[in-house]
Amino acid sequence: MMKALAVLCAMANWSVCAFADQRTRPHIVYILADDMATPQKEHPLRRLSFSFGMVAVNPAFVNSNHVVHSITCRELTNRSSRPRPGSKPVPSDSKSLLIIGSQPLSRIPCDALRKLHKDRSSFQGWNDVGFHGSDQIPTPNIDALAYSGRPLQRYYAPPVCTPSRAALLTGKYPIRNGVKMPLKIHFLHSYRDFFPENSGVVSDEQGERFQRGLKIFEHRRKGMQHGVIYGAEPRGLPLTETLLPQHLQRLGYRTHLVGKWHLGSYKREYLPLNRGFESHLGFWTGRIDYYDHTSMEHGSWGFDIRRGWSVAHDLFGEYITDVLTAEAVRLIQTHNASQPLFLLLAHSAVHSGNPYTPLRAPDDLVDNFKYINNYQRRKYAAMLTKFDESVGHVVEALHRHGMLQQSVVVMSSDNGGAAAGFNLNAASNYPLRGVKNTLWEGGVRVAALIWSPLLRVRGPATRLLHAVDWLPTLYTAAGGNVSDLGVIDGVSQWDALSRDGPSPRTQILHNIDDIYGNAALTDWPWKILKGTTYNGNWDGWYGPGGRGGRYDLRALLDSRAGRALAALRLMPNQTQILSTRAASTIQCGVCAANGVACRPLQAPCLFNIELDPCELNNLAETQPAVLQRLLSLLQQYNASAAPPNNQPLDPKGDPARWDHVYTNFGDYE
Repeated sequence: MMKALAVLCAMANWSVCAFADQRTRPHIVYILADDMATPQKEHPLRRLSFSFGMVAVNPAFVNSNHVVHSITCRELTNRSSRPRPGSKPVPSDSKSLLIIGSQPLSRIPCDALRKLHKDRSSFQGWNDVGFHGSDQIPTPNIDALAYSGRPLQRYYAPPVCTPSRAALLTGKYPIRNGVKMPLKIHFLHSYRDFFPENSGVVSDEQGERFQRGLKIFEHRRKGMQHGVIYGAEPRGLPLTETLLPQHLQRLGYRTHLVGKWHLGSYKREYLPLNRGFESHLGFWTGRIDYYDHTSMEHGSWGFDIRRGWSVAHDLFGEYITDVLTAEAVRLIQTHNASQPLFLLLAHSAVHSGNPYTPLRAPDDLVDNFKYINNYQRRKYAAMLTKFDESVGHVVEALHRHGMLQQSVVVMSSDNGGAAAGFNLNAASNYPLRGVKNTLWEGGVRVAALIWSPLLRVRGPATRLLHAVDWLPTLYTAAGGNVSDLGVIDGVSQWDALSRDGPSPRTQILHNIDDIYGNAALTDWPWKILKGTTYNGNWDGWYGPGGRGGRYDLRALLDSRAGRALAALRLMPNQTQILSTRAASTIQCGVCAANGVACRPLQAPCLFNIELDPCELNNLAETQPAVLQRLLSLLQQYNASAAPPNNQPLDPKGDPARWDHVYTNFGDYE
């Protein structure tokens, strides 16, 4: 493999990797974006305003970037289609079906929708990234990498930050972190669940086995599947796990983390400098303010930015995206290019900051988006622009230092976007269903791409890929033998991505969370979903849709990344660019007028994701055999799940006790 493996990873949440010479180890740069939405092209519906009974969805509601709810096709059939002026939006707990779009009406999911009133004057929103069809927020540097590489059309990740980062770095599903696999213990809360084959009375011998299993699990509370780690929480990613940078160090890589950690910080042994990274400039908790670099969690407040072990007070007031970009560029410029590099650039963008000012960006940049009516979405656009600029600076630095032609760049988001005010943010998962921290497609199907001169094929990759696959995939690209990695859930996709070979993955466990009471699994093309989060209040479809503007190809070619790729003669022509953009469209299936509503709190739902990526049609009643097979698969996964290792917050972790700084309080018992 190449001497240098460079993976550019921009996480809003994104990753990029490039290789040029298989005789030496390539540089690996992974760029991870935080809470970036999955940007897609338009659902085939015109922007509509409609009402039913006393409740209506109106343009003012769409303008505020909130969810556009409707009811099921069956219910809608008997409702009025005439909008009522001044009527209120649908409550957030209503059963949602459709989102408002802005493209010409090409076909209607339900016969009843033909009655809907067309409203051409509504504000037209856009999605978040250009290469998936967005015209609202220019992302020329990201787009240049996508068109020159491979957009990953079916890339999945866990639904929230900590579990997603654990999956990326361990190659294991979060339910299995800290577990010596395979573990043949079924951890549920009754004898009958523990022995599903026994529907009658449990024997004494089975009961003893169950109790032994419980005791074993009390010592193995290491699962990372539930929620996120807080700064005052005494836990971290289990120390029994060997992480991606540690594996790469054995191959001679220099390893650096820039940005967010969020995998535990209460003791030094859980922190990046003891988990395979030579250096770290960034923050330990889940979010910080973009200028003052403080974090607010559960009533606590403290400073959280580090240079190695030291608090970086000198960076106060500097915009965090610029801080992290400058550090990534510095590491590239000072790197000995004869040695392979692994750089994980885990941005804060576009995650919301502290509640008092959750979305922040330079005022002059925000002013560039005055054509966006909603002010929160306008600030989000400026934050995303800063992230895109960061990608351009890193690609340019790799090129100037003679490393780009020996690099693999991966860009991905860590989870689906926080849309419509969720987590005080303004992303768009349109036209997918759900938001961050849900198991709908909008929460787990995320934007991603891979770029490298070693890719023998270009264009959209449609095979299934999960965050756990990056460890074996990048290890293979670096010249390693995947047998060195032990038993993991990830599979190497390098041959599938670089040569368009067959994909070894047909199945993805999205999560099993007994605390939330939800689980989801895809066994292609089928997806089962049991339970949901937030009592179903975020189970809808969220905009803005975001089409109707002009796509600026000139800005793409003139971007830092575009110029660097053109210098390597790797930029496609205009026809190829537009073809890739069109191929990145998600077309929602037509919903059946007599379909069965999905109410996951009442019964499992089943979807054909290949035909119905927007999860409109619940097929649980018409495909009972498929449903039972997927329920059995979920049970098999649950048999190897460790209980989540969440812990109560420790008062000793309150930064007020440490001069208002989040610290490794567990080392000072």
